[in-house]
Amino acid sequence: MKLKNLMLASTAAIACTIGATAQAAPPGFESCVAEPIAQFDGTVVDAALATPELSTLVDVVVAAGLVDALNDAENITVYAPTNDAFAAIPGDILGAIAGDEALLTSVLLYHVTPGTNDPRAFVPPVRRNTLLEQKVYYSYFDGEARVNNAAVNCSGVKTNNGIVWLIDSVLLPAL
Repeated sequence: MKLKNLMLASTAAIACTIGATAQAAPPGFESCVAEPIAQFDGTVVDAALATPELSTLVDVVVAAGLVDALNDAENITVYAPTNDAFAAIPGDILGAIAGDEALLTSVLLYHVTPGTNDPRAFVPPVRRNTLLEQKVYYSYFDGEARVNNAAVNCSGVKTNNGIVWLIDSVLLPAL
């Protein structure tokens, strides 16, 4: 249950954290890797609430009953789909996900990884476990850091209990 609650954290926040590594970024991406991580005095949920482009994510986190779990989670990384990312999902599919609390919780938990990961820092590509106990894949493609196929915003936000990265797609787990 606590893992599912942590998934709420993935749905709630803005982007951020720089996990410096000794490896170089792909050509043309150095400026993105050097982008500083913003600091936010609050939780990942507080950061999401303060970010207008995450209002849909906040709505689904509330609908799944994950607010308290995300507020209580520690040391997590949340890949937060923007409103545009949710709008790109066909309405009937989004409605089916939102209408099934167990499915919605699974989708949200797939957006959260334990620890503070910087997807911009993984060269060569790597896989990491999510709170759903499925893996996401960090890579570079077309000059952008990616989590699975979602482009990661260069800037992020470090909160009191984790890091939030904005992404341009909703990640869908294998069910």
